[in-house]
Amino acid sequence: MTETPALPDRLSNDPSSPHYDEALLSRGVGIRFKGQEKTNVEEYCVSEGWVRVSLGKATDRRGRPLTMKLTGTVEPYLR
Repeated sequence: MTETPALPDRLSNDPSSPHYDEALLSRGVGIRFKGQEKTNVEEYCVSEGWVRVSLGKATDRRGRPLTMKLTGTVEPYLR
């Protein structure tokens, strides 16, 4: 995994977030959480050790996906 240092400590899929990076997301970022591949990650933070995952198709009143914060080892990589 030589690409890992190029990835930010925190990244979000939400365009209204200050941690959103469209150029990086268009390249494709994968997340390995506790050794398992996760495809429903909305946001992650490596230094704090958490991911925010969407809960199915449920949305809040503003149309954003409902999320749940999980703690553990986070390993982002470029696909």
